[in-house]
Amino acid sequence: MGPKKLFAIAGMVAAFTLAEEWKVDSEHAQIKFSIKGPFGTVHGSFGGLKAKIAFDEKNPSSATIEASVDPNTVATGIGIRNHDLRTEEIWLDTKKFPEISFHSTKIEKSDKGFKAVGNLNLKGVSKTIEIPFTFTGNENSGTFKGEFTINREDFHIGKKGGSVGDNVTVTLEVPVKK
Repeated sequence: MGPKKLFAIAGMVAAFTLAEEWKVDSEHAQIKFSIKGPFGTVHGSFGGLKAKIAFDEKNPSSATIEASVDPNTVATGIGIRNHDLRTEEIWLDTKKFPEISFHSTKIEKSDKGFKAVGNLNLKGVSKTIEIPFTFTGNENSGTFKGEFTINREDFHIGKKGGSVGDNVTVTLEVPVKK
């Protein structure tokens, strides 16, 4: 086998190398949201992130993200609102829909970092969304940060119109280690 053929095979193997797995520090991960409410902006969060992240910033096309949260962890600082968000059919209806999940279908480099395209599954509805994100880290640890907006009506959350805003902005900060 000549040197050219050997280099070609080595290049093909390198191109198909899978991204390395990152372990999520769920305890310190932050999943926050904001939406306009009748008396100002409502801020909240979800906890208990479970995720499988395979990511190599030099080869983003080999990356994959699978993540989920339990909607029962929703916290807005007001107990009765948290209860209603969890239990009311019009809101998250967590007995019927016990998970919010995202599964990437493509990850690519962007002007400001990276972009994950995938399916967000929320309240029985699956929609393709884009999550712009950055990654800061080294060989052993790092942090993913991202932000995206969804229309709550696309996922049958709340009543059409009304005093609650349509757009929910979600911010993510996910520390990881190898």
